[in-house]
Amino acid sequence: MSFKQILGELMNNLPGGLGAIIVDWEGEAVDQVGVIDDYELKVIGAHKGLILNNLRQAVARAEGNQLQEIAITTEQVQTLILPVDEDYFLVLALQKGEAYGRAVFEAGRCLEKLKQEIC
Repeated sequence: MSFKQILGELMNNLPGGLGAIIVDWEGEAVDQVGVIDDYELKVIGAHKGLILNNLRQAVARAEGNQLQEIAITTEQVQTLILPVDEDYFLVLALQKGEAYGRAVFEAGRCLEKLKQEIC
């Protein structure tokens, strides 16, 4: 199954989904699906990669653990950042107020499929 198919399934199962993108460790988009502009989704992915890398280092120093998930909520958008492995991560953006719990669940299912494709 291709990355685009996996991301498409995620978006189809998620009311209020704005976009999902797989990004590599350099901040480059690997694949994406969304209802927002492709360029905007790539910028979101790159910026969230910086946040992920900084928080990964902070968590590792402070707790000696690996970061599992980051949730960012703004006035209009909720964003999930989930590492796939050391080199890739998934960013999911959805409208604020939509089914956040379902988004976490669906993103976890998507993450498992991505791990199978990457390994």
